[in-house]
Amino acid sequence: MSLVTAENLTLSFSQKVILAEDSFAIQPGEKIGLIGPNGTGKSTLLRILAGEREPDSGEVYYARGVRPGYLPQDILELPPGPLVESVQAAVPGSEELARGIAELEQELLAAGDEQTRSELGHRLAERHDQLNQFEERYGRHRAESILLGLGFAERDFDRDVKTLSGGWKMRAALAGLLLLTPELLLLDEPTNHLDIPSLTWFDQFLRRSAKAVLLVSHDRDFLNRQVDRVLSFETEGLRSYPGNYDSYKRQRAEEELNLEVRARRQAAERAETERFIERFRYKASKARQVQSRIKLLEKRETIRVHDQRATVRFRFPPVPRSGRDVVRLDGVSKQFGDKVLYRSITRTIERGERVAIIGVNGAGKTTLLKLIAGELPLSSGTVALGHNVQLAYYAQHHTEKLDPNNTILEEIQALVPEQPQSFVRGVLGSFLFQGDDVDKKIAVLSGGERARVALARLLVLPSNLILMDEPTNHLDLDSAERLAESLKEYGGTLLFVSHNRSFINQLATRIWDVRGGEVEEWTGNLDAYLYHLQQLAGANPAAAVTTPAAGTAAGARSEERDRDRRRREAQEREARAAVLRPLKQEIERLEARIAALEAEKKELEPRLARPELLGDFQRSRAVMQRYGEVQTELEALYGRWEAAQEELAAKNG
Repeated sequence: MSLVTAENLTLSFSQKVILAEDSFAIQPGEKIGLIGPNGTGKSTLLRILAGEREPDSGEVYYARGVRPGYLPQDILELPPGPLVESVQAAVPGSEELARGIAELEQELLAAGDEQTRSELGHRLAERHDQLNQFEERYGRHRAESILLGLGFAERDFDRDVKTLSGGWKMRAALAGLLLLTPELLLLDEPTNHLDIPSLTWFDQFLRRSAKAVLLVSHDRDFLNRQVDRVLSFETEGLRSYPGNYDSYKRQRAEEELNLEVRARRQAAERAETERFIERFRYKASKARQVQSRIKLLEKRETIRVHDQRATVRFRFPPVPRSGRDVVRLDGVSKQFGDKVLYRSITRTIERGERVAIIGVNGAGKTTLLKLIAGELPLSSGTVALGHNVQLAYYAQHHTEKLDPNNTILEEIQALVPEQPQSFVRGVLGSFLFQGDDVDKKIAVLSGGERARVALARLLVLPSNLILMDEPTNHLDLDSAERLAESLKEYGGTLLFVSHNRSFINQLATRIWDVRGGEVEEWTGNLDAYLYHLQQLAGANPAAAVTTPAAGTAAGARSEERDRDRRRREAQEREARAAVLRPLKQEIERLEARIAALEAEKKELEPRLARPELLGDFQRSRAVMQRYGEVQTELEALYGRWEAAQEELAAKNG
């Protein structure tokens, strides 16, 4: 017996069809990922299932007593009052639970088949259990436990929810849903406002839960861990695929290849049939065969390959080479009034590194980027950019600085007035702004479109140091993946803040964990760092704060597999680091010598142009001879450096 059944749902906006007689069902305990590019209808479908929007036609049927819980991307209001009481207000009183039990008992008496009776009996037993343990399941202690897991502090429990920022309101709303434990959770980008510790806790909570989930997320790793089925908005309609997101990608690719092969085969057969018809059309002895084949052609349905949906695809252009030290923080401190965010931080970022900044919300991750970018003054200390460093900064608040009166084309063209319009249109085309789209005003763009415009700015102004603050927010899953792929090939240095574990794991070569006014540093990606913290703690850090929620043996096995995988990956990285260390040291030695010679060459060049040397052969010959020696040695060192880099890349791959 399904929790919810959607039959022949149809919905369109103007000329755009969102749903076209689409049907599906969600079973108890199913974990489903809802995917598709921005604008295809994911949030709209969740709103229909939540009862907040009506389809043009079709019906949504919920099983008796089933309560869906819906978390939208934006929360405007929460139940008023102190935080804990606001969270508890999401739960119906014991009287409502008793009424629900009476309704289920009546439905059980009327049930006709064994499977329905079994499912209703299970649900009835669960309701009785909830009523008997009402305080334990829904009381203040459990509400506080969930709030702690989502990153709130004890001092926040009695705080008025009106004083919460948008991100913390989202967490409070999520806490209310998790306390309620509805049979079906409808979650629209629930991780957008979660820092890494809270995301880790939430990940474990959902995996232990026996409730059904329909989930929208742009974090590939999170989807893979959570879902066992995918509902996908494809060009041919809403489709269902078993397995997680990676399994969906394989199935979809195989499906498209199969269709392409069948379509080619059919086209060849059609061509052969048409040649036969044309050849024997006027021969009486072949008339019957010709007519038979004409009818066959008319009846045969043409196999059509899937339409290819446009996706964001781009590459960062080559960038000038910087010095080895790209950014140096020396004794950096920052405070706002009495609140101290940083105390005498000293850190260095080297050329080619990709550093991910993590930490709890409010720790100062975005502030650190602003300090490095020069958007905020330091309280003390210095931030120094290295030789030939050209900085670019992408941040959420920068989308608000786009001129709403400009068109997309005008906004980007203004950055590079010397470039032809065809160049700017080409860059915008890679971000899906094609044809007349480039003439849209900034004011009418969605959040995702504004994010793509801000990203396009990075391509028209090449830089060898990029700072990025939550770059995957407002991007759909495919676009987030394309951005990660392009940044892997980026030739400069990257410092970024992200809550997207997949994005961090694909890119990070170093982790900066901001905590207690300090920056803890770790070489490797996020999974390796979290495994390191677990080893230090001697246990899974999520275990101490995870709220019990129908923990299962399957969840425990999954956690054990994750720990084993992280242990193997950490051991492999340590072994690889031992092999690569001598090569990296040789590269550093070469780079130091190259930097010294480049500085000497730069000093010699103006001396060669001095008028007093032009008539003095002895003095000019010495300078020219040294200049030639420096140039010759530099060329040799460049070759050795490139060979060493290629060897490092080969061993690293």
